[in-house]
Amino acid sequence: MKWLAALVSCVLLSVPALAREITPAERRDHSYSASLPACEDPFVLGQISSDFSTRESRFWSSSLQIVAFERLAETSWRPWGLDYIPRRYCTGTVIVSDGYKRKINYSVREKLGFIGIGWGTEWCVVGLDRNYAYAPLCKQAQP
Repeated sequence: MKWLAALVSCVLLSVPALAREITPAERRDHSYSASLPACEDPFVLGQISSDFSTRESRFWSSSLQIVAFERLAETSWRPWGLDYIPRRYCTGTVIVSDGYKRKINYSVREKLGFIGIGWGTEWCVVGLDRNYAYAPLCKQAQP
């Protein structure tokens, strides 16, 4: 019984420690503006297309390229709350140069571009995640 009482008292004492003040990312010393481009922004899609063709040719000796994007939609905006880095999660369909249509999951993230400047993208094309970085079926590229 003593161990149960000790466990209950530890749990009750730790509850206030779990509560914390939420400071929105926009109000920090190194703040974020939370103004990210939309899912269908041409610059976002251009960045994804460029990165895709570079990755395919450099690492997989493939000439695959993204030909077109279809049915793009936002799936989530800041899913973990105001005090985390602003992220916009999107999904859609890409037409690849091999003629197949494949699902794509991607995110646009503030200040996570090259060396922390500007926005960056992270993406996964289902069926072409050759090193299984976002396995299974690109679900790890979603929130």
